[in-house]
Amino acid sequence: MEKSESIKALAMALCKFQGTVETIVKTATNPFFKSKYANLADILDVIREPLQLNGLSFVQFPEGESGLTTMLMHESGEYVMATYTMKPTKNDPQGQGSAITYQRRYALGAILGLNIDDDDDGNQASKPKQASTENELPWLNPKTQNWIDCISALKGAYVIADIKKKYRISKPNEELLISEASK
Repeated sequence: MEKSESIKALAMALCKFQGTVETIVKTATNPFFKSKYANLADILDVIREPLQLNGLSFVQFPEGESGLTTMLMHESGEYVMATYTMKPTKNDPQGQGSAITYQRRYALGAILGLNIDDDDDGNQASKPKQASTENELPWLNPKTQNWIDCISALKGAYVIADIKKKYRISKPNEELLISEASK
């Protein structure tokens, strides 16, 4: 990352920007992963006015074979800038254009600290589905987690009886674990 000598004014403006910019809702559909994502046009529509009102602007431009540089600037002349590369899956004009658009979306989200509505652009959808129920706690697995720590983390959020009922905790030693967590 490269930056101006001082970024004090930029940091203050970015703080104000982040306090006013809306969540960017996913409206585009990725047919391959059967998921939704926030497209570049939606992101630009949401950020344009809050950027302007806070004296912020940005530029993005391709660099080298597969790079993208994003520069966030403040009206004071302060800036931060970073470049990263991403190889397209198809090395043709459409593949390059697609990679640049993808890079632009994610670079803007990162540099501006945008809330892009849990956008993973299909990564979760590409993983095999695991059987689960609505009342299951996948992280509360005795093979991978410490039950006492898990119950301690939940303690205070619910009455213990509600936790046991909702998550169907039925381990023979649950009472011991609950009493241990209470210490």
